[in-house]
Amino acid sequence: MANRDIETGLSHSADGSGAQPRTLLRFLTCGSVDDGKSTLIGRLLHDTGQIPDDQMETLARDSARHGTAGDAVDFALLVDGLQAEREQGITIDVAYRYFSTERRKFIVADTPGHEEYTRNMATGASTADLAIVLVDARCGILAQTRRHSTIASLLGIRHMVLAVNKIDLVGYDDQAFCRIIEDFREFAEGLSFESLCAIPMSARHGDNVSGRSPKTPWYDGPSLLEHLETVDVEPRSCEKPFRFPVQYVSRPNADFRGFAGQIASGSIAVGDAVAVAKSGQTSVVRDIVTFDGALARAIEGQAVTLVLQDEIDVSRGNMLVAPDNRPHIADQFQARIIWFDADPLIPGRSYVLRTETDSVTATVTTLKHRVDINSFAHIAAKSLQMNDIGVCNLSTQAPLAFDAYDDNRVTGHFILIDRLTDRTVGAGLIDYPLRRAANVHWQALEVNRDARAALKHQKPAVIWFTGLSGSGKSTIANRLEKLLHARGHHTYMLDGDNVRHGLNRDLGFTDADRVENIRRVAEVAKLMADAGLIVIVSFISPFRSERRLAREMMVPGEFMEVFIDTPLEECARRDPKGLYKKAMNGEIQNFTGITSPYEPPLAPELHLKTLDAGPEELAMQIELLLGADRP
Repeated sequence: MANRDIETGLSHSADGSGAQPRTLLRFLTCGSVDDGKSTLIGRLLHDTGQIPDDQMETLARDSARHGTAGDAVDFALLVDGLQAEREQGITIDVAYRYFSTERRKFIVADTPGHEEYTRNMATGASTADLAIVLVDARCGILAQTRRHSTIASLLGIRHMVLAVNKIDLVGYDDQAFCRIIEDFREFAEGLSFESLCAIPMSARHGDNVSGRSPKTPWYDGPSLLEHLETVDVEPRSCEKPFRFPVQYVSRPNADFRGFAGQIASGSIAVGDAVAVAKSGQTSVVRDIVTFDGALARAIEGQAVTLVLQDEIDVSRGNMLVAPDNRPHIADQFQARIIWFDADPLIPGRSYVLRTETDSVTATVTTLKHRVDINSFAHIAAKSLQMNDIGVCNLSTQAPLAFDAYDDNRVTGHFILIDRLTDRTVGAGLIDYPLRRAANVHWQALEVNRDARAALKHQKPAVIWFTGLSGSGKSTIANRLEKLLHARGHHTYMLDGDNVRHGLNRDLGFTDADRVENIRRVAEVAKLMADAGLIVIVSFISPFRSERRLAREMMVPGEFMEVFIDTPLEECARRDPKGLYKKAMNGEIQNFTGITSPYEPPLAPELHLKTLDAGPEELAMQIELLLGADRP
C-alpha cells in the first residue's frame, strides 16, 4: 500500500484536520452481499437531512410492509429502488444518490455485491475518488471483499475506507474489529491506495456513521462522515497534459466547424496550440464555445466545443492533445482486463473494443496470466472466467490513441463487447504500447491478387465448410474440388485433420485451442485467396465468432459459408473414425456435439442437408452457387 498503514483510530486520532476540503467527492460503496451498503447510504441521507418528511412517512410504511428491519426504519429501501431488489433484500443495479453537508457535496454509487454484477461495481468505481468497502463484523474478509478492493485499486481509486459494519451484532467487540483489520492489512499490502481508514460502525443504528458512538469507547478515530468531509481528494490533474477526445464534429452551417467533447485532462485556452493525435497535424484554438457562452479557458471535466484556426481533419474517435506531450499511437498494447461474462475470454477471439470515443475490432493475442485476488500471484491460464482479472496483449485492426491508465483514467480505459450479442463482456486498463511491430511495414507488391487471379482465369474464393464430425464435410469438399479441377480451376483444400498434422500440430481441443486453430487456418486461406486460388476449407469450426472473423478477413463477396447439416444421431451412427464411441465412453474430452458445443450458422450462403441428397449432388449445388463467371 505504498508504505501506508491502515488508520484504525485505535492508537491515534485521524480527524483529518490537515485535509483540504473539496467542492465534490465521488465515492462508492461495495463489498459482499448483505453487508449493509444500501442501509449505510440511507443512513447518511437521513443524518444529513436529505429526506423530506413525506418521504420518511413512505419509508416507514415500506419498512413495515417489507419487514426487513423489524420495527425500525429500513434505510436500505431509500436506495434499493428496483422491485426485485426490495423483494430479495439485495442490490442488483448501480444506484446514484446525492447529498451535501456544509463542508462538501457528495455523489455516491451504491453497487451490487453479487459476483454476477461485478460489471456494475466496476462501472461505479470508474469515476470514484474513494471506495467504502463494507465488511460484516460477523463474517470478516470474504472473497468478494478482496475482489472489490482489487478492482477499486486497479481502477485508480486513491482512498479506501474499510467499514466494519454490524459491529452491534458482535457486541461492539474491539477484538473482532482488530482481527478484521489485521486480515485486511495482510491482504492490502499488494494494493495501491494512498490512504486506508478503518471504522467500526452500525449503519442500522447510526454508530460512527455521522457522529462518534459512545458504544465504541475504544475507538478514537473519525466517524465516516467526518472522514468523507476531510479526506484529501484534490485532483492531481493540474500537471497532466491536455487531452480532448472528440465526441462529435459540429457543423450547424457552412461558417462553423467545431469539435465537441469533454476535456479528459489538463486545460486549454484560446490561442493555445493543439495537435491531432493520430495524424500529427497542428493548429491553434480560435474559440472555446459552450452552451452558456464563449470561454477564454477550460479545464478538465468541462464539456466544450473547440474551434480551430485551420481546416484540419479531425473526426470522432480522434483526440486533440498538447503538441509537446502526445499520447501513444499503437495497434498493439498490454492491458489488465476484468472479465464480466459467463462465456470465458479466449485468446484469438475477436471482440469490439470501445474507448471514450473510438471503436475498433480487437483480438486478445496473448493471455499472459491471471491474477489471484487473494495473493496477487500470477497464475498461468488459457482463458479468463467470469470475474477473473488477467493481463493480456491485444491487437487492434486500426491504431488507437491512448495513455497508460495509471497516467490518465479517461484515455487509458476501454470495454470489450461481444460481436455477436453486443454484450459488454470485459473492461480493460491499458498498461503500455507494444512496439514489436513498429519497424515492420506492409510491403507494396507490384503483382497483386487481381493479376494472379487473371493469370488463372478465375475469381478467388474461400468456400468454408462447417458441420459436426462425421457430417460429410470432407467427402463433399473432395467432390467439389474434383469438379472444379476438371473444369480447369486452380484450387487448394485445407482439411481439419490434415492441418493438425503440421501447421496446428501443437494445438489441442480446448475452446482456446479451437479458436487459435481457426484463426491460423483463416490466415492461411486469406493468403491463398490472395494468390488467386479457390480455397476449400473443411473444418468443424464450432464457434460462430471465429467463422465471422474468417469472413471479415477476406475480400467482401469472396467468402462462402457452407453448412453441412447432418443430425448428431446420424453422425454418431456413421462414426467413420470411431470418435463418437470413444467420446461417449469418456475417452475423448472436448468432443464437439458431445462434451463441447457446436454453434450452427445463422445465415450461411448454402445450407446442405445430407439426408436429402448424396455428396455428388451437394457438390454440384456448391459449384452452381459459385457462379457462371468462373470459366
